[in-house]
Amino acid sequence: MGMEYIYAALTLYELKQPITEENLEKIFEALNVEPDKAMIKHLVESLKEVNIEEALKTPVQMAAPAAAPPAQAEEKKEEEEKKEEKKEEEEEAMAGLSALFG
Repeated sequence: MGMEYIYAALTLYELKQPITEENLEKIFEALNVEPDKAMIKHLVESLKEVNIEEALKTPVQMAAPAAAPPAQAEEKKEEEEKKEEKKEEEEEAMAGLSALFG
């Protein structure tokens, strides 16, 4: 549904005017925009079951950020393993050198 229709309905609500097809059409006509009458009818029917005041008071739940994708976690794990291997190789090389020069 076009947000402009919802904004028009909220404008009527804030001005304490009834949200009717006629009032919504007037808003669009005042803006020199051809209203989609089917959209307006659908919106008015949908809003009949909604308590707008309560809907506006209810905080919007934001989705929690997603966890790092497994691929990134896997890459970090591989990087750590490579660092460990490199460190072990360096230690072995140092051990070999100390055996030579004892």
